[in-house]
Amino acid sequence: MEIFNHNANVNFLGMRKVSIGIAVLLMLVSIALLAVRGLDYGLDFTGGISAEISYQQPVAVADVREALAKAGMEHAVVQSLGGTKEVSVRMQPTAAMLDQGKVNLDKVSDVVSRALKAARPDAQLKSRSSVSSQVGDELRSDGTVAAIFVILGIGLYLWVRFERRFAIAALATEVHDVLVTLGVLAITGREFDLTVLASVLAVIGYSINDKVVVFDRIRELFRLARKAEPVEVLNRSINSTLSRTIITSLFTAITMAALYFIGGAVVQGFAITMLIGILVGTLSSIFVASPILLWLGVSKQDLMPQTKENPELARRP
Repeated sequence: MEIFNHNANVNFLGMRKVSIGIAVLLMLVSIALLAVRGLDYGLDFTGGISAEISYQQPVAVADVREALAKAGMEHAVVQSLGGTKEVSVRMQPTAAMLDQGKVNLDKVSDVVSRALKAARPDAQLKSRSSVSSQVGDELRSDGTVAAIFVILGIGLYLWVRFERRFAIAALATEVHDVLVTLGVLAITGREFDLTVLASVLAVIGYSINDKVVVFDRIRELFRLARKAEPVEVLNRSINSTLSRTIITSLFTAITMAALYFIGGAVVQGFAITMLIGILVGTLSSIFVASPILLWLGVSKQDLMPQTKENPELARRP
């Protein structure tokens, strides 16, 4: 199945100055947004109140969320607890829940119970607890470390799998993809919680998958061509994998769109972040990664073993 001609000859590398310029500009704008506006961290990172509520009859998560919103708790996160009769609620404390600036769990119970019983008299508050911001700080730092290790691990893999120039190009584009994705989240003010963090890590994996496909074709064409001009090989590689790249991105985006519209509020952050990452990662695979390879001076000699007995040849897939 192909959308574009496998043997098309679109001169993507001819636009490299413009594409790299736009990529750098987007990275700088994203860094500025993250520095000035920052991310809108959710309860997972800022701390707050957690409560568990049970009902005698099945209840819809949307109805619980609506009841809390009517009582002034608009941003409460409501999730089902493995059934239809129990839900968990996470939210920032309101003024009515505070006592001299500190959370009073007795007031939490009173406020939440009254709000839910007004909509459903069978609501029963099972437990409530307060989560400090210190836990959120630890989660934020752990998430940052996880993202860095994922990117560095991918770079190391590509260094072994291909060649150091491919690893450098992949690292540069991964940093670009993550920064631009976070920049979009910052400018739109979308809440950044653990599900969004998970989607950012998924974006890293998805993006590198696209680039590995193009890199593999680049290596293959370099080895097959007798006279391998880097610009020609890179252009042919992008063109020959373009249908695969677009089709994969399109169907993944359709899945994420369905998750966004049908999956409910809990997974909307994950879905929209993936949609942003898919778009950014696809464009960087086509317009950014290969120009960086060309700038680094990739050539046929870099990808060919020097002798037949070279153990590097046997080790590479």
